[in-house]
Amino acid sequence: MARAIMLQGTSSNVGKSVLAAALCRIFYRAGYRVAPFKSQNMALNSGATPDGGEMGRAQLVQAYAAGVQPRVEMNPVLLKPTAHARSQVILLGRPVGNLGAREYHGHFNQELWQHVEAAYATLAREFEVIVIEGAGSPAEVNLKAREIANMRVAKMAGAPVLLVADIDRGGALAAIVGTLELLDPDERELVAGLIINKFRGDLDLLQPALDFLERKTGKPVLGVIPFLAHGLPEEDSVVLEQAAGRPTAAGEVEIAVIKIPCIANFTDFDALEREVGVNLRYVEDKEALGQPDLIILPGSKNTIGDLLWLRQRGLEEAIKDLVGRGTPVVGICGGYQMLGQEIADPGHVETDHDGIAGLGLLPVRTVFQPTKATNLVQGQVTGTGPFLGPLQGLEVKGYEIHMGASYLVAGQPAFKITRRGNKPVDIDDGALSPDGLIWGTYIHGIWDNDPFRHQVLATLRARRGLPARESGLDFTADQERRFDALATVVARHLDLKRLAAIMGLERPLAGDSLGA
Repeated sequence: MARAIMLQGTSSNVGKSVLAAALCRIFYRAGYRVAPFKSQNMALNSGATPDGGEMGRAQLVQAYAAGVQPRVEMNPVLLKPTAHARSQVILLGRPVGNLGAREYHGHFNQELWQHVEAAYATLAREFEVIVIEGAGSPAEVNLKAREIANMRVAKMAGAPVLLVADIDRGGALAAIVGTLELLDPDERELVAGLIINKFRGDLDLLQPALDFLERKTGKPVLGVIPFLAHGLPEEDSVVLEQAAGRPTAAGEVEIAVIKIPCIANFTDFDALEREVGVNLRYVEDKEALGQPDLIILPGSKNTIGDLLWLRQRGLEEAIKDLVGRGTPVVGICGGYQMLGQEIADPGHVETDHDGIAGLGLLPVRTVFQPTKATNLVQGQVTGTGPFLGPLQGLEVKGYEIHMGASYLVAGQPAFKITRRGNKPVDIDDGALSPDGLIWGTYIHGIWDNDPFRHQVLATLRARRGLPARESGLDFTADQERRFDALATVVARHLDLKRLAAIMGLERPLAGDSLGA
């Protein structure tokens, strides 16, 4: 049976997901067969597994950090919030319904526990180490009796718990002491250590507080992790709210992503954001839109609701005005659906609306369906025009996650899907405006394809009259470098010898292989 360690937080967004990824890479580099696990995740950033299941983006990232293929057992329950305090429930990679918070926490999540236990047992048989991530806080007293994500999981797995607090937001010591105080005695006993995360400053000045914390709680502080600009894919759109836009410098291409309320899979744009010479901004109103070189409409978990929001904010009018002046627009998944002529929802899969007119910028009609497409895909560029024309025939990879089907009513597709999972297919995807300046696709991760991204950015630079810039970004290699750099920093600031003892590991964690 696998050894396990669990990260729980004093609240959401304390950095558990990133620390879990770091631990996965630390164990992997120490020679352990390691897997991540999060029983219940609430996030709009998700992805597809090789066998076509859907799981949270954070656990996908952690699996890659662990050097293993992602699988739905690593995140058996995924909640994807929609409108009106409801969420789509994904169980072992497949949607099983849309529920309100009262209904879900009242009884439905208890029915899922057996699946959580089975998923963990499967991983525990196949791996040596399991890095478990909790959800929110274990001290939410209104939910604690029926939760399936924190202390109940720790008890099931026999996992010691490391309690993580975010010192950057302030009140970290009080959050730790208060959390421990609200736990039951047997739960408090499971907490084997404390981690202070996102620290900026002089550790010597903090030391008296750490000494007090250990005396007050009786729990050792295993590490003080510095504030890290890790650049790994994020789980929660709260990071977009915290990120302030910056003015575009001379020689930069400016890309505006419309930050719709139910934005999903904004990790699609990580590769663009890492490119030198690109300023990628998230905008919520027409004043902030400005005059970018490219507008992107991202994925959405509530396409009709987000399209109505777009109209109410005056962004539809602003986008169409810029289109009239030659600004290119790209739509990904839900954004692609918005660009079409009509979105029909006869079965009320998403909202109470029977349908809604789209932006009318692409010759596409979308019909929502109760079945969900979740696939890893490969394909080719087939579109024409200034952006896709130079890329015709280029092989691209990505994934699909969508509820609707879109049908061309005129014109040509932008891509052709040639493989879904391991199955060869021949399916047209996306659409293209007659001038080639507007296009859309269901392929998430399209920007992660280096040649594709480099050529589109080269075209944008040429349209602006900017000098050509040689892009050296290999996105996959950059991801691996970031995993290793993250693991090295965390290893240097974490008591790995003590961690190994807490877990009862037979092989040490410290050593040159960790960069420690």
